[in-house]
Amino acid sequence: MLSVIDGIFARDSMCDGLGASLARDVRVQHPAAPRCADDQAENTMSTNRRAVLYSAIAWVMAASAQLPAQAQPTDAETDAQVHTLQAVTIKAERKPEQAQAEQALQTVAGNTALVDNEQVERGRAASAEDVLAFQPGVFAQSTSGNAAAKISIRGSGLNTFYGGYVLGTKFLFDGLPITGPGGTQEDLLSIAGVNYTEVLYGANAFQYAATSLGGAINFVTHTGQTSPGTYLRVEAGSYGYRKQQISNGGAAGNFDWYVSLLHNSRDGYQDLTDTNGRELVANLGYRFGPRLDTRLLLRYREEELINGGTLTLAQINSGSRANPAPYGRKKGGTTLVGSKTTYVFDDDARLELGVDLNNYPLYNSWRYSTTPNLWRSTDINTSVRYLRSGDILFGRNLDTSVTWSDTRLAFGDARTHDRDSWRLLKEVRYTGSRDTVLALGGELQLDASSWLSAGVSLINIDRDVRVVQSTTANTSVYPQRYALDTWYAAPRLGLRYRLTPDLQAFANVSRSIDPPVTWQISGGGVATPFARPLVPQKATTAEAGVRGSHGIFDGSLTIYRSWINDELLTVVTQQATASTDAVVANANAGPTVHQGIEAALSTRVWDGDDGSGLSLRQAYTLNDFHYRRDAAFAQNALPGLPRQVYQAELQYAHGSGFYAHLNVRAASSYYVDFANTLRAPGYGLLGAKLGYGLPSGRWSAWVDLRNLANKHYATATSTAYDLQGRDSNVFYVGDGFSVFAGASLRF
Repeated sequence: MLSVIDGIFARDSMCDGLGASLARDVRVQHPAAPRCADDQAENTMSTNRRAVLYSAIAWVMAASAQLPAQAQPTDAETDAQVHTLQAVTIKAERKPEQAQAEQALQTVAGNTALVDNEQVERGRAASAEDVLAFQPGVFAQSTSGNAAAKISIRGSGLNTFYGGYVLGTKFLFDGLPITGPGGTQEDLLSIAGVNYTEVLYGANAFQYAATSLGGAINFVTHTGQTSPGTYLRVEAGSYGYRKQQISNGGAAGNFDWYVSLLHNSRDGYQDLTDTNGRELVANLGYRFGPRLDTRLLLRYREEELINGGTLTLAQINSGSRANPAPYGRKKGGTTLVGSKTTYVFDDDARLELGVDLNNYPLYNSWRYSTTPNLWRSTDINTSVRYLRSGDILFGRNLDTSVTWSDTRLAFGDARTHDRDSWRLLKEVRYTGSRDTVLALGGELQLDASSWLSAGVSLINIDRDVRVVQSTTANTSVYPQRYALDTWYAAPRLGLRYRLTPDLQAFANVSRSIDPPVTWQISGGGVATPFARPLVPQKATTAEAGVRGSHGIFDGSLTIYRSWINDELLTVVTQQATASTDAVVANANAGPTVHQGIEAALSTRVWDGDDGSGLSLRQAYTLNDFHYRRDAAFAQNALPGLPRQVYQAELQYAHGSGFYAHLNVRAASSYYVDFANTLRAPGYGLLGAKLGYGLPSGRWSAWVDLRNLANKHYATATSTAYDLQGRDSNVFYVGDGFSVFAGASLRF
């Protein structure tokens, strides 16, 4: 079976690309790098690309046309209905807070999803990779086991290097952002204490003032109401993986509380890739009355880890676990502390006030590099959100929202030292950089079955990056200080139409703005004693799809296309060695396109009289990211992500609480350099789960088997400029055959 899957995906091919602007940046650091041709013949968009997208459009239109005519419910019935339109999980009874969140997501005229963390915890639950599995359009893979995850939605942050940051997507906890002018440090993405996760693709994250191409991911933490009592959980498995968690939640009068302590560690599949982390999650809620409540939140994490270095394909295929360039990162205490207060007015309008402080200390390359660097960042985030519903405009119901979000880098710098003498080699300061968004939106109910939504985000981007000291002379054309203070508008227009009570179609067109993060302009290390004058990435995206359920089926299908200008791209111009850091170049590209298909389908195959059942869930992603008439690479593919990803899981559940799952993940080959001369090979992985959970939820136990055939494969890549077809050390090795087991107890 695996050979068939590998064969299908290995034959997949597409056009490829980087860009003249990034090529120039490569030559600034490496004059010997190949120069771009000034004149290349332009390739037209491949027939295969059009055929796939046009077929998807035709599928949606045909499905809509064949729906049986049904009487439309009244407005009152519309308001009373609660649609459970799950995209990626077998339909199950939602907890009240999750059902309410999912209902709200289904009012968005675009692709969204909700992930129940209880379902994730039926197997290994180590990181965001486990949470975001089976989400079409979302790529989430670890580059060093359970750490250093590459996370991308619709190609956001497409080829970011994996040094502890995630780009192109806004991350939040309980609606409070952890993403700032410096991006997102991924150490808090450990999913500790998470109840459920909201995934909002692209501009569909409008409600969180997210303006990035990828959208937003909001992790919602347990409270004393959702996780009462004491909960114990242990996990252990291959390559020294261990995780222990204890939590307690409860309520007394108007108070409720939740506290969770977690420890995780891993020796690693690859040599010298050990991880050790400790985390505290806590929140305290108080209800002053039926209209006013507030909640204080805290997350604190310490972590030491060593990332695995990149290998060649020959090394991976031979089963090598070598780590020629280990990359150590130490987090001395990442802290998120904040509060969220909600007031409900007499007319049921809502006012939400949020404030949080994020402190991110990071000691990079602390273990082996001769030039380690210390990063310090402190963000202050404030947000105000006002929601109204039930107003009348032109005789129709109108819901409106006003959101203001401000993320300010109160203090930030990066200091690079000589390891032996501790002499300061370079210092970059970022203090004062800021992102501010004012989002105004509304949704008008046109009739009993259709809703028109419109909105605009006004965005102020402020960057102040200063190289205040460098022992390396700046011989580039770039300055040592770059300041940016500019405004953008990002409008959005969407339409929802209810085809049946359980099936709806949607479409939208929107604008997204991705500002450069501080360290893309100038980061740590001595190789870049200058500030690159990067500008924000701009994109216009059109999206259409259907979602819902019919009979035994429950799923969604979305197609999208983004026309991007000034895409922020990254290339590793010099790979890391055992004692030196990698050299990374960032630049704005010429016009590019991101387009694709996101499909998910859950099927109830069989139901037994004793409560048993057999179901199948599937998720398919098509990624087509390429240049548009670039001077250097014509319409080459953008490297970094598989063109196709397919996941499926056959699930058997017995009424007594026993369950057994068989799953597969298959990914196609893709280019790893902008010149499109070398590919990461496709792969197929088989896995299985066995477990038992007492129906009362008191205790559970499980075994999670991964990569049953012990396949050698690359889980992600480090993108290069032009490898000229030579096998190179740009591949991150995936774990081999793994066995994980765990148990939980609640009392």
